Amino acid sequence: MERLILDHEPALRLAAFLGVFAAVALAELAAPRRRLRIGRRRRWAVNLAIAAVGAAALRLTLAGAAVGAAVAAEAKGFGLFHALAWPSWIEFVCAAVLLDLAIYFQHVLFHATPALWRFHMMHHSDLDIDVTTGARFHIGELLVSMVIKAAAVAALGAPAAAVVLFEALLNASSMFNHGNVALPARADRALRLLIVTPDMHRVHHSAAARETDSNFGFNLSCWDRLFGTYRAQPGTGHEAMDIGLERFRDPARLGFLALLAMPFARGGARWRTRQDSNL
Repeated sequence: MERLILDHEPALRLAAFLGVFAAVALAELAAPRRRLRIGRRRRWAVNLAIAAVGAAALRLTLAGAAVGAAVAAEAKGFGLFHALAWPSWIEFVCAAVLLDLAIYFQHVLFHATPALWRFHMMHHSDLDIDVTTGARFHIGELLVSMVIKAAAVAALGAPAAAVVLFEALLNASSMFNHGNVALPARADRALRLLIVTPDMHRVHHSAAARETDSNFGFNLSCWDRLFGTYRAQPGTGHEAMDIGLERFRDPARLGFLALLAMPFARGGARWRTRQDSNL
């Protein structure tokens, strides 16, 4: 099974991306949660171009770094799981859970650290939120994230196949929980007991700082409850809430080149001041 996953890694990643993207995009058309402020054609062109540039940058630099860290850790017998020698299925489950915890803390770090926020704020500057927002990450954030993820993989000694599946799951969950999808209230309440739902994550994209600094989870919803960062609903409701950042409300300033340059603008980190943030 592990060999099969590793041998078909590119196809698995592509299939997961295209399958989940198509499913969420169709769900958005069938049952949208909010009326979009900006036309889908304009936003999708920018967001998908950002995603393509980020994917190319990773491919040319740190492609396979997390999987490579897992292979290296196995060869050297390094990491927690190699010391414990647990059954493979337990290692797979624990790797998925602990790597998800690492991504939670990474997300908090990107909000709490001004230098990292410079890159992450591009993701939050989207004035609407839908499936394409889940792929809208700056190149700088993707590279730092990959380094952190590879370090976590090496420390755990996570199986390489588990890393491949986790990365595919992380990508899929990002598109799902950014989806502009109206789930039935009962289904949302049930699902968010375990996983992050679109309504739960949408609060994180509120323009209100106290709401932006909440609901950091991507896959499992338990981390926000455990660490006190959970917020059930936005103060003004999902339909009326403002998405994005207070500093960036003009769509004309959110084009492709402007987004790539955003981290390097003067005063780009000032939004993360003590009075603006709960962290």
